[in-house]
Amino acid sequence: MEISIATQQDLMTFKEEILQELHKVKKEIMEKSPKKNEVQLLKSHQVQRLLSISAATLQNLRVNGTIPYSKVGGVIFYDKNEIMQVIEHYKRNGK
Repeated sequence: MEISIATQQDLMTFKEEILQELHKVKKEIMEKSPKKNEVQLLKSHQVQRLLSISAATLQNLRVNGTIPYSKVGGVIFYDKNEIMQVIEHYKRNGK
């Protein structure tokens, strides 16, 4: 078994390589993720899964005007940002 000794310069170089790789990965993730102002439309089943609610509960939220939606050709769409705003509005005991 061969023993290698790492110098302080080796460790600094390794650190820089890791930081460069992390910045590269972060940049790739940021490019793939939706932007804050970008509209992300969800269908009913996706909203049900996001909020862990039934289809009937989602319909009640639509009917009483709690959750905004759009209907196009019989398909109901929800803006994810608007749903998150509704959740934030009804948050309790939060800061």
